[in-house]
Amino acid sequence: MSTALWVTTTFGFEGYRVTRYLGVVRGITVRSRSVVGNFVGSIQTLVGGNITIYTELCEHARQEAFDLMMEHARQMGANAVVAMRYDANEVMDGVTEVLAYGTAVIIEKEGG
Repeated sequence: MSTALWVTTTFGFEGYRVTRYLGVVRGITVRSRSVVGNFVGSIQTLVGGNITIYTELCEHARQEAFDLMMEHARQMGANAVVAMRYDANEVMDGVTEVLAYGTAVIIEKEGG
């Protein structure tokens, strides 16, 4: 079982100090909508409100990119990731890239 890593969008953790910067880590996934997903999504747009089929697709893509980033950080020997961000771009019509990235670091409790 993998050890849990700490992750933050800030540049540090209160009560801890960064003892070593290991470098940029990233996880990337590319997703497309299926014909069925597009059909269901188009029906949901007629009704209005949250388009759940696309929400689920986006959440799954972000989680996959995040998990890949975390695995990259573990491979580098990190116990934390700081300055974590997401980015997304449309590669072509209906195909989206999701990138999770940050800086892999080693942190230690202050005074410890």
